[in-house]
Amino acid sequence: MPNQSETAVRARIHFLFLNIGHFVDHLLPLVFASVAALTLTREWEMSYAELIPYATPGVIAFGLGALPAGWLADRWSREKMMAIFFVGIGISAIATAMATTPVMMALGLFAIGLFGSIYHPVGLAMVIQGRQRTGMPLAVNGVFGNLGVACAALFTGLLIQSSGWKAAFIWPGVVTLLLGGAYIGFLFACRNVRPGSQSEGKRGGATGSTGFARAQLIRIVLIVFASTALGGLIFQSTTFALPKIVGERMADIAVSVSDIGWYAFGIFALASIGQLIVGFVVDRWSLKYVFVTVAACQCIFFLAMVGLSGPWALVTATAFMLVVFGQIPINDVLIGRVAKTQWRSRALAARYIISFSVSATAIPMIAWVHASWGFDIFFLILAAAAAVISAIVLFLPRLQASGNAV
Repeated sequence: MPNQSETAVRARIHFLFLNIGHFVDHLLPLVFASVAALTLTREWEMSYAELIPYATPGVIAFGLGALPAGWLADRWSREKMMAIFFVGIGISAIATAMATTPVMMALGLFAIGLFGSIYHPVGLAMVIQGRQRTGMPLAVNGVFGNLGVACAALFTGLLIQSSGWKAAFIWPGVVTLLLGGAYIGFLFACRNVRPGSQSEGKRGGATGSTGFARAQLIRIVLIVFASTALGGLIFQSTTFALPKIVGERMADIAVSVSDIGWYAFGIFALASIGQLIVGFVVDRWSLKYVFVTVAACQCIFFLAMVGLSGPWALVTATAFMLVVFGQIPINDVLIGRVAKTQWRSRALAARYIISFSVSATAIPMIAWVHASWGFDIFFLILAAAAAVISAIVLFLPRLQASGNAV
């Protein structure tokens, strides 16, 4: 029987695996965004607007796959679903490198999206399992996801420049497969003490009764889903389009493929601090007013980006990504406070199926808006979405539940 210190070490190692999984889950689906923007448009003789819609099936799979993944995790095993995630997305990335046509690329991205859909309903449910304060664990986990977004642009640019675009899929896929093997070995070693298991939640933490009246619970769920839909559109649009934005708006300072990758990495990495700030704050202050402030700042910074170029565009892009990333843990904290342990994976799955299904419209929207008007209209659309989020969040009830103010 393991002692308390051994159990704590295993829990920390498991948390590290979950964090690395979040990194991978945001890195691999975004490799194509940089590949398409930086090299495939020339190699396949297609425009950016013509090529990027082929990523849409992958984004749809990323969203729609979350519900069955969450159901299986709650009914079967969250740990085994995470093992399938690591192995499946790694193999899919390697297979995508074999694409020779846009349709083959779309099929590979679909597979990446399908296996990638496992992470959010399963991994996040394990991150918050048994915890009273969930803001900081979700924020730390979210930073790893954001660094995955950042490294997608950086690693892709460096690998394209040194070895070609296929390497941008192959090497991350190989590393992910190795991580999957390590995770399976870890689970085998801990088979008598399952870290983050569902039984753990019965001892306390964010479990059991939600403490909300039925009408309040319905209102919270509707607000979570509405803000999730618009927030997903904003997140997917900004993370997917940022390499292209850097290439266009900062052309004087980002003159090569690797320059674009480094600038995009720098923006994403600095913006990751937003999650830590918000994660700390929502554990201590009213989540409602934190949410309103974050969404309002998004609106302001998107409006400020209209017409900007050069160094000021770099500063403003960093600012809007800071608050875009800052919003990520808020809805997950809300889900953790209102969802019972027994169906938390399915609740998170419902949130992410909405988020990423709506996100699928971001890619065709980027292609259409960029081809027709350019990025200024794109920023106005995102500002309007952020303003709507800020308005609807004002209807959140402000009360106590499980010791936390909403």
